[in-house]
Amino acid sequence: MRSIRILAVLLVGVLVPAGLIAAAAETYKIDPAHSSIGFSIRHFYSKVPGHFKAYEGSIAVDPKDLSSATVNVSIDAASIDTGVEDRDKHLRSPDFFDVAKFPKLTFASTGVTPHGTTKATMRGNLTLHGVTKPVALEVEVLGFSPDPWGGYRGGFEARGQINRQDFGVAWNKAVEGGGLLLGNDVEIILNVEGVRETPKAAAPEAAPKKN
Repeated sequence: MRSIRILAVLLVGVLVPAGLIAAAAETYKIDPAHSSIGFSIRHFYSKVPGHFKAYEGSIAVDPKDLSSATVNVSIDAASIDTGVEDRDKHLRSPDFFDVAKFPKLTFASTGVTPHGTTKATMRGNLTLHGVTKPVALEVEVLGFSPDPWGGYRGGFEARGQINRQDFGVAWNKAVEGGGLLLGNDVEIILNVEGVRETPKAAAPEAAPKKN
């Protein structure tokens, strides 16, 4: 009986290509026009929001099996926007993101733990300010649907928190009466809409040459 099971496994490996086994996973390219990569950080006693305007990435997901999902994102650090140009210039400087030296932020997922059919915890490596650290994001799949332009889209939301000190972004300023100007915890808020990529058709085989 054991030999029969081993033979069956070997036959599956030979007869079913690896790409076919993972065929249920669909790849969605992030649509920046309908997405937002945002954050907020404490300033005195309030929280100041901001976002990045330039980024690209993809999400591979099987709606029926979130555990197989993968995400890769690259963000242009210089595109940071908090609505105040002087503040944004300071954030681009060596005091914070040092965009001349570290032009990109990246995130690459390493694993997913589903919580039901639409929610999951996604773990991954975030590279910021030249430092790579593991982070966790709480993700919700908002849905999938055809769009009016002949495409197909998916919606996703994710939230998480990092300590900027972990990434070497340490600038701060003492304030009168005690305390510091800025907090260390940075809240991450992602709202992402992705467009499903159409699989490329296989190139037709060349006709045999006639002698």
